[in-house]
Amino acid sequence: MKKIVILGLTTLIVLSIGIYTYLTSKNEESIDKKEKQIKSTNMLTMMLETEAGTGVYEETIASEWPIDGYEFNETLSKCENGSELSWDDSTKKVIFASTKADKCYIYFVIKKDPTFADYIIDEVYSVDGTNGLYYHDGQGTYTNANQEAGDNSYRYSGANPDNYVCFGSDAATCPNDNLYRIIGLFDDDKDGVYNIKLIKYDYANSNLLGINGDYNNDYYSSTSLNYYKGYLTTINRYSWNNNTKTNNWSESNLNIINLNTNYWNSLNKNCQDMIATTSWKINSSSEDNINNVSIKNLFNNEIINPMSQTRYDDEIGLMYVSDYGYAVIPEYWTEHLLNFNNSLIQNNNWMFMGIDEWTITMAYYSNSLYPYVFFIYADGRIVYSGGVTYYTAIRPVFYLKESVLIMAGNGSLNNPYRLSL
Repeated sequence: MKKIVILGLTTLIVLSIGIYTYLTSKNEESIDKKEKQIKSTNMLTMMLETEAGTGVYEETIASEWPIDGYEFNETLSKCENGSELSWDDSTKKVIFASTKADKCYIYFVIKKDPTFADYIIDEVYSVDGTNGLYYHDGQGTYTNANQEAGDNSYRYSGANPDNYVCFGSDAATCPNDNLYRIIGLFDDDKDGVYNIKLIKYDYANSNLLGINGDYNNDYYSSTSLNYYKGYLTTINRYSWNNNTKTNNWSESNLNIINLNTNYWNSLNKNCQDMIATTSWKINSSSEDNINNVSIKNLFNNEIINPMSQTRYDDEIGLMYVSDYGYAVIPEYWTEHLLNFNNSLIQNNNWMFMGIDEWTITMAYYSNSLYPYVFFIYADGRIVYSGGVTYYTAIRPVFYLKESVLIMAGNGSLNNPYRLSL
């Protein structure tokens, strides 16, 4: 049976001296870490990272375990004869488990501020449904858990989860044009690192998108709208692609000019530096493949196995149909999108804003020669009508870089998250 001892650093040094004669005559050993050689003739070698994130370590002769600014690196910390090392966070000491004398190398890495994605996963999510956040790993015990996307994403669902972000403003009350919401956290390349996907809370007007490109000289008036939930008095309208009148996103002036030139340039440099270049899936699904299936099946038809598939790399895009579908509470994940005009669904889907607006998903309709794109109708249904020259409201969407940090806020409307690099 292994003997487990919780040791202060001074105690471990004394113990090491006492058992030194039991070690082999090999006095110098080394561990490589990014070309850094570590050599010691003592029983205990404590290594501290020299600069955060570099993986370069130097030996220290400190007489106490480092606490402030450092954390124990269990992966690198090793003993020559197989003894086990671990960190006891309650006592702030190293645990040494062994049945024999040993020579150990103990590593401490500089603590880095948690990324925004790490904070959401570690501090906000605990179980499915916490603050409307669901982990789509294909498992769960709640209603319709078997309808999860199965892509290991974290997605916000429900009436009004605390997923607000103030992006690009330090004002105490976040201005309407700087208020966004988190669609979810996505690991599209399956490397275990998540990018957070944001959508503008209210619609973007011509002050951000411009009056060129696919701008239409028309607007919605909030006084004539039955479902609108936002704060604007007028909302400008844009075509999906009135430029070439096809559902080719790479030819769309909404994409090229309004979103990735005008809107991009409206953001300050700090905001631009936080946004990741994204490979947008400009996929095609049929009317039946989108509207007459459950949310999980529509996700598969839209993202996993579409009728046709193209990609477009840029910073700013629009929501996927499945983003909108999964934003409703799980009880309605089996409902068809044509039935999303139900008041219970409207009131339990935080992405529903009550005005016609575009998605990025192409539509295929066998009885028509016209190119279509799916859009959200004012009453909440996903429909296609009028083709790509039709004009609706716009809510820009983008992904944050994985390195973005959280600085303040709790995600509520009155105290949205504040970010930095």
